[in-house]
Amino acid sequence: MWIFTVSAMCVSIAAQAESAAEKAFTDELLECAAYYQISSEAIGAMNAPQMKAVGERLKTSAVDAVKIAGKYRDPAQVDKDVVTAKQKQIAQLGGSNNLGGLMSKYKDSCKSIVTDPQKRLDYWTMATM
Repeated sequence: MWIFTVSAMCVSIAAQAESAAEKAFTDELLECAAYYQISSEAIGAMNAPQMKAVGERLKTSAVDAVKIAGKYRDPAQVDKDVVTAKQKQIAQLGGSNNLGGLMSKYKDSCKSIVTDPQKRLDYWTMATM
């Protein structure tokens, strides 16, 4: 009986750690989706033909981030959470069209998260144990 209880506790702890890892991972994906949406919209508003391909890549990355997040959280909730993240990031811009601050915070990390999501999920699994 005692062994079963310890085993059950270990399974419960592992499930909680996995849940915390998935939450942290998904929260990062939502931030990335918001960043990609804001960036693609800003580039689209420039009406600069030479930047069209960049804007399209950013738009695709936003869709990819949302799709990955939807594997770990209800897709309807993901959509709501992206809107919230986007509003926060826009507020950080303070009315400026300068994306430099967002780019420095998200550009590299978001690229790696979307490119290799399992690696980042593994990180969060270890970090939340």
